Amino acid sequence: MRSELYIDGTWRPSSDGRTFEVVDPASEEVIHRIAAATAEDVDLAVRAARRAFDRDGWPQKTGAERARYLRAIAAGIRARQAEIARLETIDNGKPLPEADWDVADAAGCFDFYASLAEQLDDDPEETIALADDRFTSRAVKEPIGVAGAIIPWNYPLLMASWKVAPALAAGCTVVLKPAEVTSLTALELAAVAEEAGLPPGVLNVVTGSGTVAGQAIIDHRDVDKLAFTGSGPVGSKIMAAAARDIKRVSLELGGKSPFVVFADSDIDKAVEWIMFGIFWNQGQVCSATSRVLVQEGIYAKLLARLVTETDRIRIGNGLDEGVLLGPLVSKKQHEQVVAAIEAAKAAGATVACGGTRPEGFDRGYYLRPTVLTDVPLDSAAWVEEIFGPVVCVRPFGTEEEAIALANDSRFGLAAAVMSADDARAERVAKAFRAGIVWINCSQPTFTEAPWGGYKQSGIGRELGRWGLDNYLEVKQITRYVSGEPWGWYIR
Repeated sequence: MRSELYIDGTWRPSSDGRTFEVVDPASEEVIHRIAAATAEDVDLAVRAARRAFDRDGWPQKTGAERARYLRAIAAGIRARQAEIARLETIDNGKPLPEADWDVADAAGCFDFYASLAEQLDDDPEETIALADDRFTSRAVKEPIGVAGAIIPWNYPLLMASWKVAPALAAGCTVVLKPAEVTSLTALELAAVAEEAGLPPGVLNVVTGSGTVAGQAIIDHRDVDKLAFTGSGPVGSKIMAAAARDIKRVSLELGGKSPFVVFADSDIDKAVEWIMFGIFWNQGQVCSATSRVLVQEGIYAKLLARLVTETDRIRIGNGLDEGVLLGPLVSKKQHEQVVAAIEAAKAAGATVACGGTRPEGFDRGYYLRPTVLTDVPLDSAAWVEEIFGPVVCVRPFGTEEEAIALANDSRFGLAAAVMSADDARAERVAKAFRAGIVWINCSQPTFTEAPWGGYKQSGIGRELGRWGLDNYLEVKQITRYVSGEPWGWYIR
């Protein structure tokens, strides 16, 4: 396991020698220590990224040249997929099959953006038709510059890839700060990039706290772009700080996503997708469909089946065979989710199942998957993101009522609808005020498709060609081509 900062192509301790603990959420044991970057370390990283962008020629490389590095990184991740997935599990707590899936997706992300980098060579500019034929004009895309990327702990390597891959493809250089509680695989990404021969300064990884290392990235005047995934309150602070220097910003923030299930739905299929929508990754998913609305005709039967199947989920150490629900990521997160359940009960909600520590798990941040009913519409459990394996279920009568309840949120990241009536499903999907909509499923995510939300769920889109655009500026180049004098001042 790596323990040092990766700055300007070299591994180094923090400038003051400080480190922080890596805790295995399954056992609560300290398994490693990692360098805690200071503001001085971040400054070194930003200056290295600035030099690599301004003087060393990274943005001047062709898209095909950058694509070769990206594909080498993808190959490096795949070559060590089993090892990296295991690190992800002991760092984050998620079941190993989930971690393995994430690592494979991360490699695929680098391959995808390698292809888009090559396309930049094929279509580097757009000719603009002008009304005045004395001029020609074209629009060209150029990399923004130095990108500061700050990522969360729920998908450590994958979230790093969602930012690093498109940034490098566009020709930007990057200073990446992983979440303090899950830094192991971001450092392995740096190691893979080093092995791929990525030039010094193009990718820098600084580990440490958000208040020190993260804040230093946000405040640094030589950072041109801030890309953040995390909570709404932190995103708001980043947006305010970026305004001082008019930094480019993309934010992927929280959600409280609805899942509307109509009475013509197959109950077994609905229960499967409801569970996948909230219990995958222990519910620590920004897009988790945590508000489930079930039409009255099947509400009682579906709820009974959901409770039965939820109680059957195997809980345990993510490294153990057959485990489908691991521990929450940290003691702090466990305490916050438990507190949210207790607050829901105090507000009048009923715990249909779960809500407590499972028997036989005295250590580790374990929590039984939880189904809440009778949740008041004005309660925090219904309104706020819990970010744990907790789903709120309530009945509805009409399609209009379901849409109104689904959209009654300050968030708009994702939404799902299930129905055997395709026309109704499409109608409801269009009515949702959300950036990601699933029909007859919940949570599948594809690198090719845009990812991001409406309202307080963020600004901008990641993934697909939209993710590449996050790291590109558009420049207009206009030329006077007429042989006639302009003749305004001199005639």
